[in-house]
Amino acid sequence: MFSVAWGVFATALGWIIATDFRGAAQRFHALSHAAVPFGGVGASAVGVGFFRLLAGVFALAGPVVLVGGFIDVWRGKAGSNSLPPVPVWFVVVEAIIAGVVLWRTWRRSGFLRCEWDAGNGPRRVAVAGLTASVVAFVVTLGFGWGTWMIVSWLAGGLCGLVLLLGDRPGKPSDTAPASADSSGD
Repeated sequence: MFSVAWGVFATALGWIIATDFRGAAQRFHALSHAAVPFGGVGASAVGVGFFRLLAGVFALAGPVVLVGGFIDVWRGKAGSNSLPPVPVWFVVVEAIIAGVVLWRTWRRSGFLRCEWDAGNGPRRVAVAGLTASVVAFVVTLGFGWGTWMIVSWLAGGLCGLVLLLGDRPGKPSDTAPASADSSGD
């Protein structure tokens, strides 16, 4: 099942960023700079073209992994619904990492707070869903619920894609009609 989930997510995200659909590559680049801790030292060396190239690799590899995952599911080799027991220390470390990430993204200048403040109903649902999926991922990892862990991962990915593709107020996509009117039509 992991191969199916990874294949779906890698294919979708890869094609969306590789083709720069609705400016997704630009937004992903800006998000990566905002997510780098300590002011993004050295992050300026990676440009949008690098992200698009890397996304192209995922866009091509995703369908291959997806088909392989479907074949495994079809043959009954998909595995069980539970994971092997995860050590408690690993779950605690994962919870601390998730807590720090959520704290950083919900701070006043954090990505999720900015998306929440600038958003409407669907954007806010995506922000809440992304936050809930991070918490659910840690909980399901702790209990060893593999299927639900993959579901929370996919739900978070879907919410992240909604945020990545959504228009934000004050961005160039909102000013494009104004510049077309001033061109002399």
